[in-house]
Amino acid sequence: MAKGQPTAPPERVDRYERLIATQPSLTRKGATMPYTSVNGNMSSYLDASGALALRLSGDDRQAFMARYTTAFHEAHAIVQKEYVTVPDELLADTEALRPWFEASFRYVSALKPKPTTRKR
Repeated sequence: MAKGQPTAPPERVDRYERLIATQPSLTRKGATMPYTSVNGNMSSYLDASGALALRLSGDDRQAFMARYTTAFHEAHAIVQKEYVTVPDELLADTEALRPWFEASFRYVSALKPKPTTRKR
């Protein structure tokens, strides 16, 4: 794979980009691992397999996991307790996923900003 290209399947990347477009204040970041972030805090990402991980508040996480029968997202054998794995059929339905994506944005926007390491 060429350097700088997403490792996730192209159709998943396209679906993720359609979802990101629903939130005008967010932009896709990451060349090989597409993600979104607010004030240095990651809110969502698409892993190499094409699974979408969405960061939600405690109440939203519980509601999402109950409604879609999903679990915490796992990366490199580590359970990410603030992230849920979005089911494939929901990733394919941008309008149904949009409210959850907006909830993720609101949650992460309320977190304390991470200091930047970038030189100004």
